[in-house]
Amino acid sequence: MPAMSRPGGQPDDRQRPSRHRRRPNNRKRDGLTLLVAGGLVSAFGAASCCALPLLLGGLGLGSAWLGSLAVFAGPHRPELLAAAVICLLAGGGILFRRRHADAACAPGAACGRPMLRALVTGALSLGAVLTALGFVFA
Repeated sequence: MPAMSRPGGQPDDRQRPSRHRRRPNNRKRDGLTLLVAGGLVSAFGAASCCALPLLLGGLGLGSAWLGSLAVFAGPHRPELLAAAVICLLAGGGILFRRRHADAACAPGAACGRPMLRALVTGALSLGAVLTALGFVFA
C-alpha cells in the first residue's frame, strides 16, 4: 500500500512516528511522582498550623507566612493527614517494588534512574517527617 501524502508531497501525519508518545514506563514514573507530590503537599498542609512554625522558628526562619495557609488547612487537618499517609505509603510501596525489579537487571546495564530514586526517597522521607509532626501536634 503506498504511503498517503498531502498535496505538498509531505507524508501524512499518521505515517510519522510521534516524538511525544510515552512509553509505559513513563506512566509508572509519573504515577509515582504524583503520589509522592500529593503526600508531600498533604503533609505540608497538615503540619502548617503548629509543627512547621515551631520548626522554622527554632531554625531562626520566619514563619508568619504559614498563618494564612493554616487558616485554610486547619479545618481539613484529619483528611490531609489521611491523604498524606495513603499517598506516602503507596509511593513507598511502588518505590520498593521498583527497587526489586531493578535488582534483576543485568550487571552493568542502566535499568533504573538513581537520581530520580534518590529524589523520590528524599521527598518520601520529608513527607513522613512532616506527617509525623502533624500527628504529634494534632
